[in-house]
Amino acid sequence: MSDSKDKLHAVPPPATEAIKISKPKNYAAGLPAISAVAVQLKGEMTAKKCGTTLFAVNQMEGYDCPGCAWPDPDDHRSPLGEYCENGVKAIVEEATEKRVTPDFFKKYAIQEMTTWTDYKIGKSGRITEPMIRRSGSNYYEPITWDDAYQLIADHLHGLDHPDQAVFYTSGKASNEAAFLYQLFVRQYGTNNLPDCSNMCHESTGVALSETIGIGKGSVKLEDFYVADLVMVIGQNPGTNHPRMLSALEITKKRGGKIIGVNPLKEAGLQRFKNPQKLKGFLRGTSLMDLHLPVAINGDLALIKAIMFLLLQAEDKAPGTIFDQEFIKNNTSYYEAFINDLRASDFDFLVKSSGVSEEKIKAATQMIRDNKKIIICWAMGVTQHENSVNTIREIVNLLLLKGSIGKPGAGACPVRGHSNVQGDRTVGVWEKLKPALREALQKNFDFDPPEKNGFHVVDAIRAMAEGKVKFYLGLGGNLLSAGPDTEFTAAAFQKCELTVQISTKLNRNHLIAGATSIILPCIGRTEIIPTSAGDQIISCENSTGVVQASRGKVDPISEHLRAEPTIIAELAKKVVGDKYAKPNWDAVAKDYDLIRDLIEATIPGFDNYNERVRNHGGFYLPNGAREGNFKTETGKALFSINPVENITIKEDEFIMMTIRSHDQFNTTIYGNDDRYRGIENGRRVVFMNASDIKKVGLTAGDKVDLFSYFENKERVARDFQVVQYDIPVNTVATYFPEANVLVPINSFAKRSYTPAYKSVIIKIARTQA
Repeated sequence: MSDSKDKLHAVPPPATEAIKISKPKNYAAGLPAISAVAVQLKGEMTAKKCGTTLFAVNQMEGYDCPGCAWPDPDDHRSPLGEYCENGVKAIVEEATEKRVTPDFFKKYAIQEMTTWTDYKIGKSGRITEPMIRRSGSNYYEPITWDDAYQLIADHLHGLDHPDQAVFYTSGKASNEAAFLYQLFVRQYGTNNLPDCSNMCHESTGVALSETIGIGKGSVKLEDFYVADLVMVIGQNPGTNHPRMLSALEITKKRGGKIIGVNPLKEAGLQRFKNPQKLKGFLRGTSLMDLHLPVAINGDLALIKAIMFLLLQAEDKAPGTIFDQEFIKNNTSYYEAFINDLRASDFDFLVKSSGVSEEKIKAATQMIRDNKKIIICWAMGVTQHENSVNTIREIVNLLLLKGSIGKPGAGACPVRGHSNVQGDRTVGVWEKLKPALREALQKNFDFDPPEKNGFHVVDAIRAMAEGKVKFYLGLGGNLLSAGPDTEFTAAAFQKCELTVQISTKLNRNHLIAGATSIILPCIGRTEIIPTSAGDQIISCENSTGVVQASRGKVDPISEHLRAEPTIIAELAKKVVGDKYAKPNWDAVAKDYDLIRDLIEATIPGFDNYNERVRNHGGFYLPNGAREGNFKTETGKALFSINPVENITIKEDEFIMMTIRSHDQFNTTIYGNDDRYRGIENGRRVVFMNASDIKKVGLTAGDKVDLFSYFENKERVARDFQVVQYDIPVNTVATYFPEANVLVPINSFAKRSYTPAYKSVIIKIARTQA
């Protein structure tokens, strides 16, 4: 890209930020959370809309929070509000009174908007009607729905092959939208269905499928209420899944223990001041019994070291440490696993983990003394090159203790977006499983493509190479969420046409194809009116519960359409009458018909329309939860996973990207990170005091960050050094600002998840 005034900025140019640094907090929620909610609501929503939306979120007859996928209680829901601080922020983003109208797009040129921060872009408001930026123009202008559909259809019909098109999916899409989407795309003729799972829990899906036969967790919310021990690895629930703190509070009050494994000692796992309980609000509950400050990517070595010590104890008193009955009846390959574990070098494992031997022994004692163990994890585990093996090692530990398939125990990958798990369940995946292919063939009388499509990394590389000419995004902001931001931006700009179904403006609308279309959709909080009546949608949470979501407020514009309707109307234009099924006109109006199609196609959705309307919805089948492991042997599989260290030079650091407390994925709610003591800025790099001194810097200095993967220099400019309690040789930065440093070709083996959490960088003082 040129440095001219006409440059489109994939990353906003550095701005002067008067960043204030204070002492990190040692508790989550409490009065500051209530104050933060009040600040978010002020000026964004009317009092009436606040009441209508907040008291309906996550309720039995309400709507599913557009934020995270943490499960709701099966029975009782809090009358004060079944939501958290960041859930309110997600609702405000959608229910805001601010509008992005055609006049807005007349006023602001695209090039100018790319100089704005992501926060300013997102706070512009809701998009009110379909817009198009025609090739060569610097402005969006209105377009009718019919004209937009026709332009898209003409372009898709004009491609040399369907594989020249990519169809991305965000985890906020409902089951109904996602099912129609994958059906439409496969009838068009491609499996190019990358989705946000490729960038978050794909490593989990691969590892769990290989070891326990299902790519999902095995626990229910109620398991936290009876667990002896919960390990939280590479996850920051206080920011990313705040309602989880309520479950952990119950774990502690009923006698359970909690181990936190994370390079940073996050506030949310230290103490929780429950804002819905007077005693908890004032004093709070201490949560974490032990913190293990693991080195970046040291999790596998840590778990292996713990199991090595457990094996020593088992050898001294056979049958007292490991659950030998469970192992005998429910697992395979135990002997090979034990032989490999026995040959481990404990000192090497301790050093590789970054955790002291004393703390490893303390964790081992807690694990050996307890039988009902839940292990939770998130992006801190899944976004490394060896993430699949790390998660397989987590499964090994659970199997040794017999902690899968019984109450109070199991694997708990904590998902992000509210329906990211559901999208995969109903078929959004670049890999079409034979069983789903057969069901689609049978129910819709067509031959779905067999060849695997593009995952996210392959899709971006294919756009960059000119192999993909069309991109359609069902929600999301792939430009900012993806790795190697400048590379990804250049890739998007090589497309002939990009189309995005969105509620709000984001940077991917500004850095797009030669021609770009925005199709504005109805949000989760809003009523979905059609000629067949008001419609409901449904979502699947992290524990496999499918429940209805009913919007409560009117759409912000008469020009909006719901995602399932948009997809059906577009499919009719593109696929037309080529296939007799489905009836696109009918499903665009009546979403019960979509659920009938899902029921006939996807296992576990029996009586879908009836059960989804039950209070609390219904659980999908889960073999691992039920002790039915659908693997090659019919049992859970032990696996051998070698430790792979990241080697760095004296002047290098391992960088992990993290969220601030004022964001969800690429959506920036504000410029503060209350828990880490950051105010009024995001371009910061957290460093250990000894590392700051080692490179001749002081806290507060402005620095540039560089990565050199495969001999290509990538640069992130103008970051402020913040001294922090973080392991040596480790730094942390916020994404998406630092995603520019994440190489496109650095990803997890077998899952292809970009390695956002283990980027080797150098740091240099910013030159004036």
